[in-house]
Amino acid sequence: MASEKILNQKKEEVTKLANKIKEAKLVLLTDYRGINVENVTELRAQLRKSNTEYTVIKNNITKRALLEAGIEGLEDKLVGPTAVIINNEDYLESAKTIYEFTKNNEYYKIKGGVIEGKVMTTEEIITLAKLPSKETLLSMLAGALLSNISKFAVALEQVRIQKEENSAEA
Repeated sequence: MASEKILNQKKEEVTKLANKIKEAKLVLLTDYRGINVENVTELRAQLRKSNTEYTVIKNNITKRALLEAGIEGLEDKLVGPTAVIINNEDYLESAKTIYEFTKNNEYYKIKGGVIEGKVMTTEEIITLAKLPSKETLLSMLAGALLSNISKFAVALEQVRIQKEENSAEA
């Protein structure tokens, strides 16, 4: 039987993780089977750039922390080796980093996750990760707006020229 001290440490660990999960914009569960230390180190370095935390936590502790945080529906994903990725700022950047990593490492898989409090499937997370970045979307919007404004300006100029020709003929 586990001692009371060990049980209290585990309860504290669960509560600490539950609080992180509650505050997080992104919580991803991934299967890290088949990747080496060098690859994990590289992934962690990439994730740190977006202030993302990558940890390996026992499934039982993660399961209890998710329940304590009020998140249900991921219990079946907590089987086998599981890494927990947590981000409090930009979930899209972290999701993109993980998705890109899965493309280059066939054994590394996204199991599921939580984005802004909503439980997401692997497919939903991958769909979000494939979206262009916010900056790219804004530049695409600006380009489209400028293109339409330019076309409108050309059309107005043609109307002005036509009116001048009509008034010169009269």
